[in-house]
Amino acid sequence: MIACKLRWGLVPTAASLPLAQLFFLLLWFAMGAFPVWAQTGGNLSGVVTDRTGAPVPEVEVTIRNVDTGATRTIATDGGGHYQASGLPPGRFEIRTAKRGLGDETRTGISLAAGQDATVDIRMQPGTPDACASGHEFLTTDCTLTWHGITVYGAYDVGVGWVSHGLPENGANYEGASLVNRNGYQHRFLVAPNNLQQTGFGIRGREEFAPGWSVVFNASTGINPNSGQLANASATQTINNGLPRSSYSYAIDGARAGQPFNDEYYGGISSTLFGTLTFGRQRALGTDAMLQYDPAGGSYAFSYIGYNGTMAGGGDTEDTRWDDAMKYRLTIGPAHFGAMYKFADGNAGCYSASSTWTAANCTPESAHNNAYGFDVGGDVGKKFSIDAVFQHYNQAISVLNPLLGPQSPAAPYQSTTNSINTNQITGANLIAPTDTVYGIVTDNNAIMFAAKYTLDPVRLFGGFEWIRQTNPSNPLGVGALDQGSVYLSGVEDNNLDSPKIVKIWWTGVKYAVDRKTDITFAWYEQLQDTFRVPSTCSTAAGFRASCSGSLSFGSLYVDHHFTPRFDGFAGLAYSFVTGGLAIAIPHGPGVPYLHNSNYAPVIGVRFSF
Repeated sequence: MIACKLRWGLVPTAASLPLAQLFFLLLWFAMGAFPVWAQTGGNLSGVVTDRTGAPVPEVEVTIRNVDTGATRTIATDGGGHYQASGLPPGRFEIRTAKRGLGDETRTGISLAAGQDATVDIRMQPGTPDACASGHEFLTTDCTLTWHGITVYGAYDVGVGWVSHGLPENGANYEGASLVNRNGYQHRFLVAPNNLQQTGFGIRGREEFAPGWSVVFNASTGINPNSGQLANASATQTINNGLPRSSYSYAIDGARAGQPFNDEYYGGISSTLFGTLTFGRQRALGTDAMLQYDPAGGSYAFSYIGYNGTMAGGGDTEDTRWDDAMKYRLTIGPAHFGAMYKFADGNAGCYSASSTWTAANCTPESAHNNAYGFDVGGDVGKKFSIDAVFQHYNQAISVLNPLLGPQSPAAPYQSTTNSINTNQITGANLIAPTDTVYGIVTDNNAIMFAAKYTLDPVRLFGGFEWIRQTNPSNPLGVGALDQGSVYLSGVEDNNLDSPKIVKIWWTGVKYAVDRKTDITFAWYEQLQDTFRVPSTCSTAAGFRASCSGSLSFGSLYVDHHFTPRFDGFAGLAYSFVTGGLAIAIPHGPGVPYLHNSNYAPVIGVRFSF
């Protein structure tokens, strides 16, 4: 066929008309099916972060045109960024979704012709999908959940070297990173619980009415080397009576062999009115430490994680409170917490005399109640801050195993600044076997902590001021400590004047990529002189009541091979001076065997 050529083009013949009609029909359908995206228009972009302000990669971002119903789905990149271009004028909503985080929706977004808009989204923790297979359990972060009940836990172990350390024992659940007053030798060791406490737990949330749920949690920690329950008190009692050079690691802490030595509580949660729980629970200071510590409470790389002085408001035993009621409420970007501990346990028998017997002491009632408050929130998209106050009556600190035959010739546990030291031998309430010796104080603590996210960097910092005084209600010999261990010796009048302790920390976490982090952290503890009159001089012999300092720094890298399995390697350094370098309770002027420590460690962690 021949087509006639006109001035403006070709005149189609009868045979070519069906092809042209088909072409224009397909074009018309294409433009009709995608009217929203077929034209150049505005842009929507933003950053998706988690509750801590860290960018979240691989989030499914769905942008919906409210006027037409057309949608476009994209994924965030490694820095949590998303961008959609070529959007027509109109109204839009954005929905984000990712396993393990709650879905978020942003509405009321309007775009004019050619307009650009930025919508940043912060995703809150959600309930991860339950595991459907063994392969999914190993390769994703799905949960072991059945009918609202979840089993969870972790296994963390490594190998390391310590410049001035001690042998491990089956009850110890901390590593060797912190300088130890009794550390006397360098050694290689199997290091337990480096990034996280090994253990397991079970928690649940079951809705019984719209917006109302029953919640519970029961969790415990173990020593991965021995399989024993974490038990700080046992590390003391197994060293009682031994020469100083024969000690294994002896620590103080809230985990003391209880069946559930971490938490054991139940309560009610409301989406509108908050959550109220009762039982054994982490203190508000412990919650804040885990959130604002650059090392996340790591035993291997964090001083405030290894030593709970800060988290417990003055004593590491108080990082967890028994018989405690806890309330949490979140309103928009702000949150509030309150906690109260009821008095519990046996307070023993007390006499103001330094020489007394069971026949002339006065039975005491427990006054170890405590309370605390937390106020905080998010400022903008990247900054978070919290302020925590805690008060604890009759707080107990166990500083060292009971002395053996090598101790000074005295019928009691020698300390550095004792005014009223009750005997632990002779005609007393209990024998020293399998018991501990405690110093008792009333504590007040105020903490401020903050963090800031500047992709891919997160900055952390905090400060706590602690004031300790002699208890207004004394404890007696025979009182119960953590894990129902008896106190065979008690000091209720250890302080000549209030003891002031200041702790501050800072650090940075750098995300090399979505699987690898590098963390640097630095911690300082400062202690004021509290002995009156002060005897802090070289001639007089320094005491533990003199001013002093403790410095702790760490650097480590953590790489996730899978969402559940990661490997880590790093170094911790610590150093003590002044009163904090006196080896309580081996007598005034007796220093640490070594006042510094280097502890490199490498290990793995599997969590579920």
